[in-house]
Amino acid sequence: MGGSAVRHCGRCARRWYPQIVILNAIVPVAGFGTRLLPATKSQPKEMLPVARKPIVQYVAEELFSNGLRQILFVTGRGKSSIENHFDHDPELSRLLERTNKPELLEALNFSELDVKYFYTRQPVQKGLGDAILCGESFAGQNPFVVALGDSIIGLNGQSQLVARMVKLYGTHHAAAIVAVEEVPREEVRHYGIVDPASMEGDVIRVANLVEKPSVDDAPSNLAIAARYVFSPLIFDLIKQVEPDHRGEIQLTNAIQRMCEEGRRVLAVKLPTAERRFDIGNFPSYYETFLEFALADPDHGPELRERLRQLLGD
Repeated sequence: MGGSAVRHCGRCARRWYPQIVILNAIVPVAGFGTRLLPATKSQPKEMLPVARKPIVQYVAEELFSNGLRQILFVTGRGKSSIENHFDHDPELSRLLERTNKPELLEALNFSELDVKYFYTRQPVQKGLGDAILCGESFAGQNPFVVALGDSIIGLNGQSQLVARMVKLYGTHHAAAIVAVEEVPREEVRHYGIVDPASMEGDVIRVANLVEKPSVDDAPSNLAIAARYVFSPLIFDLIKQVEPDHRGEIQLTNAIQRMCEEGRRVLAVKLPTAERRFDIGNFPSYYETFLEFALADPDHGPELRERLRQLLGD
């Protein structure tokens, strides 16, 4: 499924070197979405619309644009609409063709992407680490990407962050690459926070990670930002993590073990133009929906004018 290709440098006598090719991505979508109730009572949080598309479609299209070709959704009870969404619907397509609605037919092109979708269930909600462990057979002995299904990177999911992380994974012989973003100091208690050992540009050598520290204990304000590249070693380390007081297996603790073993763990800061839209609560959902809607080429200008009227500007 993944692996590495080998390139020769040409006629010169320099050595061959590996180019890492990662085709597999695991997308955890098993969470209950309790902070978005009642909207998420009967539908997955990841299927809530942001402007024209559900959240998880932006994630899948982002992964495709970054070279990923096999996506495993780690689902849970009540998540079948995700599988339905990515299935081709020939009956609907025929109806749109028959009624001469090419623009709506074009909107369904995402289901024709050259991507293979796989689905497995996380039987019990035991945290992000356990959700990723559900993908061990899928990933096998190959490196893989993890993309959280409730976070969009970049406006309209336009981001090449993952492709850059994959490249760094190979060139730096890393065990893990994590995306990070700067957050206000008073909000560090909501995130996994990176303890930087050194920094070169926007690439950081990670000394340690701390899960949801207090403001006083946080080693930085660099929060893990929903995208990862892992060696398959991560599965063994997740198995060593003890559940926390809520019975959850924290992925951050497994990455922390990598650091303790002296493995190379790097972090990449999100560019300003590729910030994370984390749809974790109603304020962030409202803001994301509004920003994406205002950027809509057809309806954005009209909406902007309407907002001026509502705000009395």
